[in-house]
Amino acid sequence: MASYSFHLLMLCSILSVTFPITSQASFRPKALVLPVTKDSSTLQYLAALHQRTPLVPVKLTLDLGGEFLWVECDRGFSSATYSPVHCRSASCSQAPGAPHKYCSSCRSRAGPLCNNNTCTVHVDNTIIGTITGAELARDVLSVQSTDGLGPGRAVSVPGFLFSCSRSFHLEGLASGVLGMAGLGRTRTSLPSQFSASFSFARKFAICLSPSSSSSGVAFFGDGPYMMLPGIDVSKSLYFTPLITTPASDVPGHVGNPSSEYYIELKSIKVNQNPVPLNLSLLVINKQGYGGTKISTVDPYTVLETSIYRAVVGAFAKELSTVPRVAPIKPFEACFDSRNISSTRTGPAVPTINLVFPSRDRKRIWHWGIFGANSMVQVKEGVLCLGFVDGGLNPLTPVVIGGHQLEDHLLQFDLASSAFGFSSSLHFRQTTCSNFNFTTKA
Repeated sequence: MASYSFHLLMLCSILSVTFPITSQASFRPKALVLPVTKDSSTLQYLAALHQRTPLVPVKLTLDLGGEFLWVECDRGFSSATYSPVHCRSASCSQAPGAPHKYCSSCRSRAGPLCNNNTCTVHVDNTIIGTITGAELARDVLSVQSTDGLGPGRAVSVPGFLFSCSRSFHLEGLASGVLGMAGLGRTRTSLPSQFSASFSFARKFAICLSPSSSSSGVAFFGDGPYMMLPGIDVSKSLYFTPLITTPASDVPGHVGNPSSEYYIELKSIKVNQNPVPLNLSLLVINKQGYGGTKISTVDPYTVLETSIYRAVVGAFAKELSTVPRVAPIKPFEACFDSRNISSTRTGPAVPTINLVFPSRDRKRIWHWGIFGANSMVQVKEGVLCLGFVDGGLNPLTPVVIGGHQLEDHLLQFDLASSAFGFSSSLHFRQTTCSNFNFTTKA
């Protein structure tokens, strides 16, 4: 993904605005659920929410670190419950991006994107690395509840805060997508607004499917998270601290807190052998350089050049009996797959372990990346190591991308600032596409 050049300031204080609870006052869900699909063309992860009055489905690209839900509003947006947020309101003053907000005015017919004295914020298209002004607004949002076993009744948030953007900002997004769903560490993201609206745990989880023909799942709230045939995958999580970064990773705006999810990678091993790394790159310094983050907008893990070379070198050494073939972009380490057998967890290749401290920092966890998550079938007879060279001196030297996250359950506990990850669900004879969306809870 192209690096982008601007990011918003995130305020860590709790919004003083009270979010409306639900239109079904007699029913308060314990958790919510969304199917998540993978677009085969762009490799983006997509979800559909129902918004507006009357409700319409809105397809969105998931952005794990995004600050807002933002939606394109200038081509036929129609809603009887749309309400712009005024400039001097608490919602405007306390939303992310305080120094970059401004009041809009409009001389045309009033409607979405054309209201006077309206709070305008900057929102990111993190796929192509652009930002634009967007009108801050509220409208109805509807999503299905769950008990963790299957989908339940739909519930609504009458005044869900979102950003109303223009159609040119959709560049680079998958076909039919109308915006981005931000899941980041802000009070305006989907997880935070859902937990505030329904008073459930400030947790959410994603389980991404590698297939474009079967859905993964996103949960908002605590488990259980049940996958067929009756496996609660929330019981097999290893927790490591989420790191609050002192600076954003956006060039020109170092010093701003980040809404992204950073974790404390200690080392990398290949077949249990430590890879020689410049460990200082794994530490975030006062200027915001360094560290490891998790991303759903990067399709593959991106490594700073020296880290990339060391990992590829160690991996190729362990796989030296398999002939190398010509590189196929964006990958450099490609192999003749006719010489690689298959296992339950994908191609039989060396295991890559990412090493993290436990939540209490008394133990060490190994996040094993097996063949299904390390290798990419780029064409018949060719498998490539699915890691990408991120160049010299990137602000974030390790970005764990979507391919490496697939068929793992990932939980983000915002209240206790912890990140939970499972081993490959293939070990438990299930996958992320095994949530039962067909049976009502």
